[in-house]
Amino acid sequence: MDSQQENTKRIAKNTLMLYVRMLFGMLVSLYTSRIVLQALGVEDYGIYNVVGGFVSMFSMVSSSLSSAVSRFLTFELGRSDMEQLKKVFSTSLCIHLVLAAIILLLAESIGVWFLNTHMTIPAERIYAANWVFQASLVAFMFGLFSVPYHASIVAHERMTAFAYIGILDIILRLCIVLFIAYAPFRFDRLIVYSLLLVAVGISMQAIYWNYCRRHFEECCFRLNFYKDCWKAMSSFAGWNFIGCTAGLLKDQGVNVLLNLFIGPIVNAARGIANTVNNVLFSFAGNFMTALKPQITKSYAAGNYDYMFSLVERGSRYSYYILLLFTLPMLFETEFILTLWLKDYPEHTVNFVRLALLITMCDILSNTLINLQLATGKIRNYQLAVGGTLMMNFPLSYICLKMNFPPESVLFVALVVAVCCLLLRLLFLRKMVGLSMRRYLYNVCGNVVVVTVVALLVPAVVYMQMPNNVARFFTICLLSVICTMVSIYLIGCTAHERSFIREKAISVHTKLYKKIDIN
Repeated sequence: MDSQQENTKRIAKNTLMLYVRMLFGMLVSLYTSRIVLQALGVEDYGIYNVVGGFVSMFSMVSSSLSSAVSRFLTFELGRSDMEQLKKVFSTSLCIHLVLAAIILLLAESIGVWFLNTHMTIPAERIYAANWVFQASLVAFMFGLFSVPYHASIVAHERMTAFAYIGILDIILRLCIVLFIAYAPFRFDRLIVYSLLLVAVGISMQAIYWNYCRRHFEECCFRLNFYKDCWKAMSSFAGWNFIGCTAGLLKDQGVNVLLNLFIGPIVNAARGIANTVNNVLFSFAGNFMTALKPQITKSYAAGNYDYMFSLVERGSRYSYYILLLFTLPMLFETEFILTLWLKDYPEHTVNFVRLALLITMCDILSNTLINLQLATGKIRNYQLAVGGTLMMNFPLSYICLKMNFPPESVLFVALVVAVCCLLLRLLFLRKMVGLSMRRYLYNVCGNVVVVTVVALLVPAVVYMQMPNNVARFFTICLLSVICTMVSIYLIGCTAHERSFIREKAISVHTKLYKKIDIN
């Protein structure tokens, strides 16, 4: 019990540090997105998003390896096996060096050919697009080398360092945006912007490398290759490759389809939607980053009751956090975009709303994915779930080919997300004994009721009031209040409500004593 309380305190502390980083990043991201859009223009902004996204498609192999490295490092920490931990880290470095060479060859051949012959980019901007491609590739290569180091920080749950380095990264990126927007120079702004981002990316990776070498015994560069580690990690990464490929096809693959069928303007709209979505998702995602190591370590230690408790509570809490900030955005999307950007591309409002709905569904799967990866047995799971997730790409192609509106690709993604959630529950019931009925009732049913109750009053006000500033502030205030009340009365268990009351009374008592003393 003491160990579980200590773990809970660690999760709370790590979550707090990640939220400090996230809140700072959110404010900067929302500001810089507007400035970048104005400085580059809608067309160049769309080109940067689609070309940078195209480069990231080469990361489908590295993403699967990243999950493997993170899982095996965390697992060995859970077993307290330092020798095996060193073997895992050394093997992962060797694998990523080989992988970097392969991806560089593919990108400079197939990637450059596809960019210049098939993507919809104005002829006068193809030169700049090639610079963006090369810059994005360099940034990707350095990020690839850093995968084992990032995984080590998360596995050791050193979220304070993670937060501080992230804040420095955000500050430097803000400086780049201000320079691009306001500094007078004759060079192409899109090219300069992409090159400066590469410089910041390399600097940040160097900081991560230095921190890990100083603080973690296993994080030393050794050209040692261990066959047993290679076999286990390659098997895990090989099957996880299916899921990573499916995720990239869902996001960047569909983004390329939108470019081919419609053009860079709709890529700009989707890029704005992704920015909003990423900012709001980070509220819940930071909590999951702190929770993930504990799920893996609990599985490694055989503490299944605590593990199932983390999975259920993690899913509910993540959804509650997301709902708190998403509900006002869903109602007042148009007002917020106008206030933020003034002018924005067509389809942006619908893209933002649909992207948020997809994320609200996906957030319920996050802890399930972490639990599945913790088991290390992912072959059948990836064949079924990854195969279903891959349907995003062909179904989106069919919709666009039939001249359906661009929003149709997000409707496809929403339906597929629901199907994948159900499949994950089916597999985990067979593999680790997770109760599907209990999860559907305690998590899915719970959050649906909480959401319906929370949106009733704001929905009535939204339909009755005219579209103006007064309605915006009223909707935001009502959404937050109704969501918090709904979560407390319906979403929380009796024990959780008792805990909240005790903490509230404790905080009130401390504040009263301070005021009384003064």
